[in-house]
Amino acid sequence: MPKKVDHDVRRHEIVDAFLRVTARDGYAAATSRAVAQELGVATGALWHYFSGFDAVIDAAMDAVVARTNRRITSTADGLRGLAAVDAIVTEMLPLTKETRDEAHVVVGFWGRLSARGAAAPDWAADDDWVAALRRHLGEAVQLGELRSDADPARLTTLLEAVFWGRQVVEVIASEPVDAADHRAAAETALQPWITRATTGDLPERARLSPRRG
Repeated sequence: MPKKVDHDVRRHEIVDAFLRVTARDGYAAATSRAVAQELGVATGALWHYFSGFDAVIDAAMDAVVARTNRRITSTADGLRGLAAVDAIVTEMLPLTKETRDEAHVVVGFWGRLSARGAAAPDWAADDDWVAALRRHLGEAVQLGELRSDADPARLTTLLEAVFWGRQVVEVIASEPVDAADHRAAAETALQPWITRATTGDLPERARLSPRRG
């Protein structure tokens, strides 16, 4: 079915062009005309593959979600407890050029979705990383890294709010926010639940220390 393959490839190229323009020029500059110019085609050519620009943005968001989940799967592989939580935190927060660019796509997507009154999409892969975060927080309780009364489900919800909130902070800031500040927000959310050694210091394996991206 070569026609279907060509159609899918072209859709992928359009999404990649949207992400490139967003990364280089900012989300506001990533218009249908800019995407078409990036590809060297007329704007009308885009609509052979998408029903409209909202559909392009939806597909770009799908691509960002899939890319994030692939990174999480890779970086958290073989880890347990807070070490795995730290790996997920690292990929979800806007700490690097790549994840900062993705934050602009994510925040822009949610704003546009709200403006058009559409329902939030159902991402199975997104549910996978949420389930993984909840599972690793549960492991941290079992390993004694988190207090025995810590609720993994509630902590997962709290960290989700931190992730989305820090993406908004990154997008509205006049210049990139220090990665340590983003990580400190996640660390502060978890700190009351992290067990302390007899010396009163956080155990080394349980410390979500800030990293600069």
